[in-house]
Formats: sequence, structure tokens, C-alpha cells
Amino acid sequence: MSLTYDDVVAKYEPVLGLEVHVELNTNSKMFCGCSTIFGAEPNTQTCPVCLALPGALPTVNEKAIESTIKIGLALNCSIAPFSRFARKNYFYPDMPKNFQISQYDEPICVNGYVDVEIETDEGTKQFRVEVERVHMEEDTGKSLHVGGATGRIHGADYSLLDYNRAGIPLVEIVTKIVPGTGKYAPEVAKAYVSELRDILRGLGVSDVKMEQGSLRCDANVSLRLIGSDVLGTRSETKNVNSLRSVERAVRGEMIRHAELLNKGERVVQETRHFQEDTGLTRSGRSKEQAEDYRYFPEPDLVPVAPDAAWIEELRAGIPERPSLHRKRLQEAWNVPAKEMEAMINADVLGIVEATVALGADPTKARSWWLGEISRLANERETAIADLAITPTDVAAIVALVEKGELTDKLARQVVEGVIAGEGTPAEVVSKRGIKVVNDDGALMAAIEKVCAEQAETAEKVRSGHLPAAGALIGAVMKETKGQADAARVRELLLAHLGQA
Repeated sequence: MSLTYDDVVAKYEPVLGLEVHVELNTNSKMFCGCSTIFGAEPNTQTCPVCLALPGALPTVNEKAIESTIKIGLALNCSIAPFSRFARKNYFYPDMPKNFQISQYDEPICVNGYVDVEIETDEGTKQFRVEVERVHMEEDTGKSLHVGGATGRIHGADYSLLDYNRAGIPLVEIVTKIVPGTGKYAPEVAKAYVSELRDILRGLGVSDVKMEQGSLRCDANVSLRLIGSDVLGTRSETKNVNSLRSVERAVRGEMIRHAELLNKGERVVQETRHFQEDTGLTRSGRSKEQAEDYRYFPEPDLVPVAPDAAWIEELRAGIPERPSLHRKRLQEAWNVPAKEMEAMINADVLGIVEATVALGADPTKARSWWLGEISRLANERETAIADLAITPTDVAAIVALVEKGELTDKLARQVVEGVIAGEGTPAEVVSKRGIKVVNDDGALMAAIEKVCAEQAETAEKVRSGHLPAAGALIGAVMKETKGQADAARVRELLLAHLGQA
């Protein structure tokens, strides 16, 4: 009988360790001038350096060093006054040099931490995830296995190699072991990667698109009996590429480990691969024997010794932590937690903030972005940020509604026009002839006409049956082509029928 998750956490304590690889968004590669644009034709962004041709020598990308220092500072790390690159020697088909330039015993950033908050049975609880190191390295190329059912080398007819990714600047962020998370280990892992992604996005050092592989998480999981100090054998689930999958992978591995231990079997130290369709992992390669990468200092690169004044200059430019920034906005806007979460999930918090900065009411700004604009984005199967409407446009529309120049219904027409490329809100209003009918005389004429046409319904309202007024109001709105204020129409209609 398989174990439930509750069975696992009743007996065992999970111990986490998380390694996150981040592709930096520099214009050129880590050790050469080749472009880093994603999606280019295979093998079109290569040169003698990233192809490891004889005699080609690397040079360090200064922007990559700057970005790595920023990451270290944002994660509360100490920046080493002296660090250096090393050669990590191993064979991999899509690694041209048969070694990777990385950092080993002298990384550039050490001893940091990230605090994350999650909702628990006891309310909101904070967990501290300590960061052991942040170091620089280069990415490998990419193998494409053609044929077979899985897209992996087993069962494939042949393999192709694309070296465009070889040499892309990578930063690896390695945590210390994270004990004490208990049954919340999966949620803590997800929250940590989420917070890390937000921090990196806020720094502007990476696009952190997990689906494209620019942020990848390796999740190390082990179990030990509750109350024991003896660490269990860990497994390492490689290259998990979504926040939901991080949580599922940790939870699934905890259950798998516990089932083995309960049967008296041994957990094998190995790498594993997460399967999105099942939520389970499958075995990769054994890591029971320590791998000897034969690290030695990279002889073609000088050590990195950042100037202390430069570090302090970078520190001064580190933005407010995203989680703290969100808290401040939530308090300032008086937003319920669920609505704040909705804005974050829809990736519109920054857009709403920009709209509010232009003078729009926070409630109305988020209502437009999460409501009508989100609906139109879903219809077009595109991201909200990719629609042809800006915070400036939405702030202008909110202002027109507040001035009484647009009703909400008319404003929706303006939004559609802006997104359709018809111009600014003012230009759409002008081109489409959108205008609020706020002349009481014109409204009364429409009301009298409707009441004459629907005399029976009008008589019901005169007799006190107020729900019948809805049909009359709808007819008046149609008569005015939707350009009247429905609230004002109702007020005038009831007065006209003696029900004011």
C-alpha cells in the first residue's frame, strides 16, 4: 500500500538543498562576443572561442561579473575580494571543450540568505533559506535527440548538436541544507524559487523564463527520522522548470524515499528527472561515487578582484526586495491578499503600479487590468503585457470615467479600440464618436418613448413592481446606443413613473 504524504511527515523530517542555475541576459556570451539571443538558427551564434578551436582564448564578460555581484548583494552575500575561475573536467557530448569554465573553491559570492513566507496551519510563517555560494560559469550546448517517443537519447535514431547555448553566462545559486521545514518542505522550495525569480527579475539580470530554461532548479531531497541528527541519502531532481513542478518534485521524492525506507530498502544517491505528466521522477545516473572533476585554476583567465568602491556603488543601486515591495503596495492600496495574489499570478503588478503612478485609483487600475484587459488577452491567447495598451492609456481611460465623459460600458469600447491599434483613448473616442448622453432632456425623451412603446411594463412600475424597471432601463440604454449613464436613467425613469 502506497504512503500518503501525511504518513511521510508523521515519521520523517525532510532536508532540502536547492541549486538554481540562471542564464544572465547579457548581449554576449561569458567568454566571447557571440550573441545570446534565444531561438536563433542552430549553430549560427558561435565562434572559435565557444567552439573551443585550438589557439582561441577566452576573455571575461564584465557585465556578467557585475550581474553576479548584484545577485550576491541582493541575496545578502559577502562579495569575495578575490575569486577565480577553474576548469571542471568532464565529458559531455554538447560541451565543446570537454571541460567547463566555472568557479570552484573561490566563488565570487558566499554566505547569504533569503527569507520566504508561506501560509501554514498556524498562519503566515517565515523560513530562512541560507545561501552557501553564488558562482559564475558557462552553459553547455544543446543536444536534440531525433526519433523515439521520449525525446531522449534512449530510443532515438540520431542526435543533433546546437552550440548556440555553449558559453552563455550562467550563475549558480547553491543553498546550504534547509532543515526544519517539516511538512511544508514542498511549499518552502516553491516559495524560495519564486522569491529568487522575483529578485532576479527586479535586478534586471535575467528574463528568468523557466519554460525556456533561463532559470532551472535542481532539487536535492533526503529524509531522516524525526528526532534524528543523521542525514539520509539524497536524490537530486535535475532541471525542474516551473514553480509548480518544484513543489510536486519535492513532494513526490519525499513519498518515494519514505516508501523505500519503510520497506527496509536503500535510497540510491542519484540524479533523477521530473516527469510533468505523472508528477513522478525517473532515475538518471548514479552519484554514489564522488565524481572527480579534476578542478584546477583556469590558466587563460586572470582572477576576479572587484574594486570595493564599485561593489558599494552596485549595492546602492539594489532595488527593494520584491516581497517587501509587494507588502508595501498591499498596505498602501488596501488590497486583500487574494487580489494581490491574483495580480502577481497574472503578472500585472508592475503594470498596475505604473498605472497608479500616473494618477489612477488603485482599485480601478487593478480592476481594468485584471478584468476587461485580462479577458481580451485570454481571447487573443497572448500575455497581457503583449497587448497594445499601456499604463498611460489605462490611466487616461480611468480619468475619462471619473470625469463622467465615459461610462464603464463605453470605456470597454475604448479599451478594445486602443488594443486594436486605433490610437490613444482620446483618438478612439473621437474616431468612434463615443460620447456619454448626460443631457437630462435627451434622456427624458428616450424614457418617454420607451414607456410609450412598453406601456404595460411601465404600468407595472407605476404600480410599485420595481423589478420591471430593469427592462425599461435596458431599452433606454439601447435607445441611447449604450451611451447613457444607467444609474441616471434609473433615477429619471422612477421619478417619471412616480416611484422616486
